Amino acid sequence: MSASSARRLAATVLAAGAIVSAAALPAVAHDRDGDRQQRTSVEISAVQANSPGPDTRSNRSLNREWIEITNSHRRAVNLDGWTLRDRDGNRYRFDHVRLAGRATVRIHTGVGRDTDTDLYMDRHHYMWDNRSDTATLRNDHGRVVDTESWGRGGHHRG
Repeated sequence: MSASSARRLAATVLAAGAIVSAAALPAVAHDRDGDRQQRTSVEISAVQANSPGPDTRSNRSLNREWIEITNSHRRAVNLDGWTLRDRDGNRYRFDHVRLAGRATVRIHTGVGRDTDTDLYMDRHHYMWDNRSDTATLRNDHGRVVDTESWGRGGHHRG
């Protein structure tokens, strides 16, 4: 085999490898503006902004207002330093939270004892607007990972 044939063969193998590698990369999520990209498998998967029954501000009623976060990847994700905010700027910060692979955690507004499946904001007032609001999940670098809106022009999942 000549040197030029060997170089062409090597170039072809490298190009094929690059194509296969690119196809194997994880899905890319876009932030709300669509101009920045980041790889993520974590999303806001469900929202119950209006707790069932009358809004009595009891802890039980506050804890029936929640947001679910799901990790669709098989590997665990460290959520330490991530935040969940409403449109008014109220914020919940994840501290010492590791979300297992293919798992969901429900973040309740009221007071409670954190577990692997339920976290509590320890708030004494409702956070999410029943009629219209936006939940924004940001990673520990402040980048938007996911948003969920409901009401006026928004949509509601869950």
